[in-house]
Amino acid sequence: MSASTCPQAPGGLGLLRACGAGGGYGGRLVVEAVDLQIGPGSCTALIGPNGAGKSTLLRLLAGVLPTSSGSVELFGRPLHQWRRRDVAKHVAFVAQQIHFAFPVSVREFVEQGRAPHLGAWKPAGPTDRRAVGAALERVGLADAADRPVQCLSGGERQRVLLARALAGEPRVLLLDEPAANLDVAHQLELVELLRRLHGEGAGSVVVVHDWNLAARLADRAVILAAGRVQASGAAGEVLTPRMFMRVCGVRTEMLAAADGSPVFVPHAAVTRGEPDRE
Repeated sequence: MSASTCPQAPGGLGLLRACGAGGGYGGRLVVEAVDLQIGPGSCTALIGPNGAGKSTLLRLLAGVLPTSSGSVELFGRPLHQWRRRDVAKHVAFVAQQIHFAFPVSVREFVEQGRAPHLGAWKPAGPTDRRAVGAALERVGLADAADRPVQCLSGGERQRVLLARALAGEPRVLLLDEPAANLDVAHQLELVELLRRLHGEGAGSVVVVHDWNLAARLADRAVILAAGRVQASGAAGEVLTPRMFMRVCGVRTEMLAAADGSPVFVPHAAVTRGEPDRE
């Protein structure tokens, strides 16, 4: 699909969009024919089984992995026409996990998020230090700023990765399972933090395995399986028991939480050949 035929994001000018995008590794196609639009204040959940291509799609959207078909555009301009550093000023990609090879403090690690805004060998200034401090406050790690990253728990490391992304003050957040290793309280804090960021005009794409978290977090959802989009649209229309059964092979009951959010309760694996009914 050409960029000219890719629809605009709902609500006006889009921040980031994929138009028939596909790509993979070493000549092996992992994701293909993906259309996805991210507008200001929007959150799209990427959902699918292991190996569906969710992480690969995030890398395509971030420009970390080049597209082999279609295109990805930032502010209406193809990513390949941008300098890598300029993309990084606007788009933050947070991987599932990272290996901390060198002993650094939490503050030093989060300061790396300011790198796209600094010239070569330019030290961080007052603006950068304020951005780092604000990012640590937002993820609840201000008191841990001087602790070695290597001494943090898995959940704390996950929040440090998010803080590094926020320090760059991006317009788009691409988050690969940001709730991994987080306890329930911090998962809810993550939801509230992302809602505040969306209220400030940021857009996000979030890989999640927990459908209940996706229903709370996202206004749109894209279901991937075997590298292709199975469903895409408003989260309330896409996240259904029928789709859960189709994608996960598990029959569920959908209840309503006190705040009206849907709650999926899995209760039986689907027998092979069983009719697809709700």
